[in-house]
Amino acid sequence: MPGESFRFIHASDFHLESPLGDLDAIPSHLRDAMADAPRRAAKAIFEAALAENIDFVVFSGDLLNPQAAGPHGMALLLDYFEKLNAKKKPVFWVAGNADDPQKWPEAAPLPPNVTLFPKNKAIAVPVQRAGRTICVVVGRSSEGRSSLHVPSFRVDPSDEYTVAVGYGSSDADALKEGRFDYWALGGKHNRQEIEGGAEGAAVYCGSPQGRSLDEPGPHGYSIVDVDADQTTRVHEIECDAFRYCKVDIDASEIAAVGSIRNLLGERIVRLQHENGGRHLLIGWDISVSSGENLHAIGDAEELLQWLRREFGSGTPAAWTASLVVRPPRHYPKSWNEEDTILGDFLRAADKHRKNDGRELNLLPFTEEHEGIQSTTSTLLADVPGSAREHILDQATLLGVELLRGGKPNLVQKS
Repeated sequence: MPGESFRFIHASDFHLESPLGDLDAIPSHLRDAMADAPRRAAKAIFEAALAENIDFVVFSGDLLNPQAAGPHGMALLLDYFEKLNAKKKPVFWVAGNADDPQKWPEAAPLPPNVTLFPKNKAIAVPVQRAGRTICVVVGRSSEGRSSLHVPSFRVDPSDEYTVAVGYGSSDADALKEGRFDYWALGGKHNRQEIEGGAEGAAVYCGSPQGRSLDEPGPHGYSIVDVDADQTTRVHEIECDAFRYCKVDIDASEIAAVGSIRNLLGERIVRLQHENGGRHLLIGWDISVSSGENLHAIGDAEELLQWLRREFGSGTPAAWTASLVVRPPRHYPKSWNEEDTILGDFLRAADKHRKNDGRELNLLPFTEEHEGIQSTTSTLLADVPGSAREHILDQATLLGVELLRGGKPNLVQKS
C-alpha cells in the first residue's frame, strides 16, 4: 500500500569542539573565518532544516563534546533545537564518542522534540505528520565501539519506511542484515555511500566542515527524499566554508609548463573554479624524479612563502597549508662516481638506504649542541623504523643541495 512522501536531513560529525587543523600558521586575515567555520557549517544545516520542506532531522553522532566546546557550542545546538521545536520538527540524535549522552549536562535539558537515543538498546520512534505515521526512526547511541553492531538494532518489524541511525564503521554485508530502508551513518569525516547496505541507501554523510588535509574535497550533509512508493533519493549538499585540497605534482608536469610558479598558479586558478569560490587550504606534494630536476623546484621554503604572498590574501583565499618536496631516490650516476665529497656522501647514503637506515644514529651529533634537550637527544637516538627512510631521503637532499653550491634560488621575492 502506498505511503506518504517525506523529506529529512541527515547530518553528523559537527565536532564543534575541534578547530581547523594542518596549519603551521594562521593568517591574520583568515583567523576569524577559520575560527567560525565549523559553527557556520552547522548553522547552514539548521537553517536548511528550518527553511526547506523538511519533516525531521537525524544526527548520527559526534556533534560536539560539551566540555570541550563549552557554552558557546552548546548554545548553538540548543537554540536551533528550540527553533525546530517551535516548528514541530522532530530531531533524532544518535551520540558517537564525542557526544556521549552521559556528558550532556543535566542543567541544559533538551527540548521535547529531540530524541537522544540511549546507549544500552535500540529504540524505534514513529514519525507522524497530521496524525499519520510517515516512517519509523530506529537508533542507538554508540557504546564506544569503533564498529557498528548491526544486530543490536533489531526491533519489531514494520511496514513503514524505516530509517536506522548509527555510529561506527561497517560494510554492506553487515548493514544489509539490518533490513532497513535507509542507514544514516556517522563516525567518518569524509562522505561515503555504502552500495547495497540498505534498500534505499546507506550513507556516511561526513563532517559538514573538513578539518585536515586527510579530509579533502567537499563536505556537507544529505537531504533525503522518499516518495509515496518508498523510492529514495539522496542529495549531497555542500556547506563547508574552507575546503582542503591535496595536489600532487611531478617533474614532468613542471617541465611541460616550464616553470614551477606558473604550474602552481594555474592549478590554484583551476581549484578556485572547481570549488565554487570557497577559501582553499592546499597541501602540495611535489615529486622530483632525479637530482637533475632539483633546479626546477628551487628553495622549498621560499616557494611556500611566495605561494602564501601571491595567493593567500585573495577573496577567496588560496592558502598553502603545506608544501612537501619528495626527494629523488636515485641521483645521477655520474655524481655517485665522482671522486669528491659529493660522491663520498652519495655512496654513504646509498649504503644506509640498502640496509633501511638501521645503522643510523644521530645521537653523537647532538653532543655538539649543548642546548638540545635530553628528550630530543633520546628521540634522535631511537628513530622509529617508519621514519628512517624519510629522514635519510631529506638528509640526502639537503646534503646534495649544499655540496652542489647551496639551494638554487629561482623563486624571486615579489
